[in-house]
Amino acid sequence: MALENIDSTQLKRVLKPVHLWAIAVGLVISGEYFGWNLGWEVSGTIGFLIATLIVTLMYITFIFSYTELTTSIPHAGGAFAYAYRAIGPIGGLIAGYATLIDFLFATPAIAFSLGSYVHFLHPAIGVLPSALTFNVVFILLNIYGVKESATFSVFITILAVGELLLFMGVVGPHFKMDNYLSNPMPFGWSGVFAALPFAVWFYLAIEGVAMVAEEVKDPKRNIPRGYIYALATLVFLALGVMILTGGVTDWRKLSKLDYPLPEAISVVLGKGSGLTQLFASIGLFGLIASIHGTILASSRQVFAMARSGYLPKGLAEVSTRFKTPHWAIIVGGVISFVALFTGTTSQILILSVMGAVVMYMMSMISLFRLRKKEPNLERPFAAVLYPVFPAIALVISAVCLLTIMYYNFWVSLIFYAGLAIALGIFVLMGKHKTKIMDDEMLNAPQAIVI
Repeated sequence: MALENIDSTQLKRVLKPVHLWAIAVGLVISGEYFGWNLGWEVSGTIGFLIATLIVTLMYITFIFSYTELTTSIPHAGGAFAYAYRAIGPIGGLIAGYATLIDFLFATPAIAFSLGSYVHFLHPAIGVLPSALTFNVVFILLNIYGVKESATFSVFITILAVGELLLFMGVVGPHFKMDNYLSNPMPFGWSGVFAALPFAVWFYLAIEGVAMVAEEVKDPKRNIPRGYIYALATLVFLALGVMILTGGVTDWRKLSKLDYPLPEAISVVLGKGSGLTQLFASIGLFGLIASIHGTILASSRQVFAMARSGYLPKGLAEVSTRFKTPHWAIIVGGVISFVALFTGTTSQILILSVMGAVVMYMMSMISLFRLRKKEPNLERPFAAVLYPVFPAIALVISAVCLLTIMYYNFWVSLIFYAGLAIALGIFVLMGKHKTKIMDDEMLNAPQAIVI
């Protein structure tokens, strides 16, 4: 074992493609278990299918563009680092803020659903106590070590994918097109736009792989593999689960629940069926995979922004024993706790999605800027069909953002108020005039080589 440049802000390079696949799918897979069905309420089945296809196109073009940034600048800050390098300090702050909102609020949204699944299985157990307990457990696991938590991600993600395949196998024979096409677009095309943020939930957080870029072995080769395998897996699961679930019963009965899949299984097999209870029990795996992954990704974002001076420096401290950013993980947990006590699943989900689409926009703008600003930058994975793919991703992201603002005024107000406060503090402290050292921001520090 060779040690190079060990200090208190270094992370271990231990992750392989299978870990990246597991982290990416694990981050997202809860989106197949809940949240997306809320889109039916505002659009109907066909309206939501159209919204999902639009969002799927956005993610395909986004990932095949974003991977250029991830492999060219393998930094734990992700979009924050790319925007800083392309646009400057203000751009970095906006992208960093949006990414924090994306991941920090995805965690409590998933925790709410975890609590709902436990409550479905054991009505005597409240939703909130379960959500808080899961938060604490996975904060501790993430502090313990990235390799250990990544190995856990592989195990739990394989179980979650297997369960969704089992779900499709059980409900598939009971699919009825008459159910699926019943009142398919009750709100017309306006419903399609209203459903876009819920369709984003199918894929939200896949970009979180960028947050562990400094912990990947041979990132320029392995990160593209991880992204591509994960995206293919998620597209198949999202479309399969959504379509089959919509045809087993009156979809309106499932459009307001935090546990649509167990309910769909109970329609097919009966609530008293042992398989129904078993499915609800193992359904926790998908949600566990995602809450674990969002805690991992959000902590790396806090760590990277703190290391670069955008957040208190103490949050960039790495545990000498476990080599993980323990204070960054704990602060993210505190924010999740506050959100659980003050919001609903739908509100928190919309806020998370809003952060995501702003981050996507900032990333694509950064890609275009860096192509002009640094034409000689080493690009191990060039954006596919440049400039068409990044342009498509940017336009659809902008449409999603405008849609969220139109249909969710108060949540949007909270998002922009937070951004305005962050910008005000940033400028008052003179950070917008401060250049971050190149070896700290533009070139991530050397990690421990195992």
